[in-house]
Amino acid sequence: MILLLACFLAQADLGKEVHDKGWIVYGAKGPAGDWDLFVMRPDGSEVKNLTNTPDYNEGLPRFSPDGRKILYRRLPRGERFDNNRHGLQGELVIANADGTEPRVIGAPGEYPWASWSPDGKRIASLSSKGIALVDLETKKVTATLERKGFFQQMTWSPDGKWLSGVANNFDTGWSVARMEVATGAVNAVSKIDCCTPDWFPDSRSIIFSRRPGEWTQLWMADAEGKQRSPVYSEDGRHCYGGCVSPDGKYVLFTGNKEEDGDASNAGAPMGLLRLRDAPIVKHPSKPASGPVLVLPTAWEPHWIQPKPEKGK
Repeated sequence: MILLLACFLAQADLGKEVHDKGWIVYGAKGPAGDWDLFVMRPDGSEVKNLTNTPDYNEGLPRFSPDGRKILYRRLPRGERFDNNRHGLQGELVIANADGTEPRVIGAPGEYPWASWSPDGKRIASLSSKGIALVDLETKKVTATLERKGFFQQMTWSPDGKWLSGVANNFDTGWSVARMEVATGAVNAVSKIDCCTPDWFPDSRSIIFSRRPGEWTQLWMADAEGKQRSPVYSEDGRHCYGGCVSPDGKYVLFTGNKEEDGDASNAGAPMGLLRLRDAPIVKHPSKPASGPVLVLPTAWEPHWIQPKPEKGK
């Protein structure tokens, strides 16, 4: 009883600590049974439904770097997101951060695996033909790169110099890799059964999922792939969708018993932890070795601390 109380208090303290540290956007089942987009505070409070569109399923939201827009994909309600094809499905949509004024950018399947540029004026898109950098205002391709084995889950680094993604050209079908935008040069960050990479704010490290045994764990590595370390593991839970807070001090993820993250059903509970407490290990017979804040069920969350407007 004393141990459970201590765990509860530690989680409560963590919630108070992160409450004002921006907003989290995520996809989840709405009241009508379709997938909607929601935002909330990092402690799980102030939840708001952004889309509330019973005729569509929305998912894969990403805030623009300034926090004023969101990019996401939209499917007809009768079509489900597939965990390995979600970046190829449906229409790419850009809306205000509060969900208003949604604008469809392309036809279904166009601009796959789209990711914001640091200035929010372009997107990087990954297809079987290669990587295209596209100006959002004109929709003109400003540069192209060979995909060099990249095939899904691509994101543009905050400093604009790199792309990360899942690649199949390092003697395995599931490596996390990095590509230099200026040259197209690639390097492996972590090989064998790795996926869902995302950047740390400094563009020098990457968080990703790795499956060294029965259960998928959350790991981090320097982007050169020289040093890797575990962040979170839990027996009985596959951990995916790792996302680092804008200040680089906290980690957000989703996880449940479903190996694919349960995208086709209802998503998975989110968890939030302090990076300084990592690695955190949790077994069924005992609590985690550090506090983990339990948050609502979701899929592919993204965290932003909006930048203040000039003069404010």
